[in-house]
Amino acid sequence: MHADRVNRVTLTLFGLLVLIAGAAAMAASTGLFGASFARQALLGNRVSDYFGQHGGWLWPAIAVGCLLVALACLRWLLALLASTDRAGDIVIGSSVDQGTTVLRPAALVDALTSEVSTYHGVDSARGRVIGDGRAPEVVLTVVTAPAADLHALHHRIETEALAHARQAAGNPALPIQLVLA
Repeated sequence: MHADRVNRVTLTLFGLLVLIAGAAAMAASTGLFGASFARQALLGNRVSDYFGQHGGWLWPAIAVGCLLVALACLRWLLALLASTDRAGDIVIGSSVDQGTTVLRPAALVDALTSEVSTYHGVDSARGRVIGDGRAPEVVLTVVTAPAADLHALHHRIETEALAHARQAAGNPALPIQLVLA
């Protein structure tokens, strides 16, 4: 699960809830639900009476609910701070007679971005390896010069730099997302 997707959905739902509550309050204050309803206090006597009659168990229940919300928020915050989609080390070959080679994701990305940065028409390149170390995926973002021939640049990156990265990773089918910006 990606934390950014959960954040967007949660914050969107919370924003919609607050927007609906605010719109309802504004509609009530303008008399849309009746003139007598518009003149009532925000917390009418029925609510105050209910809290007064059931305060012995209601306030502790509210406190427990608030504690649960606070714990959920803390877990969400920890998930944001501790989660990462970056891959671990990439293992190349694991047979006993051939040995095992470990490729660090940063080394692969550094080599890839260094090669692409030297191409004519490239202003900058950055990348990262995401996913599992056993099934990594490379995301490469290339910022091009305004006058760059995008078709030729795309072809060169695909046939040279990405082919070199796939060869270095020992995976000719290594998925690579290329973003030309």
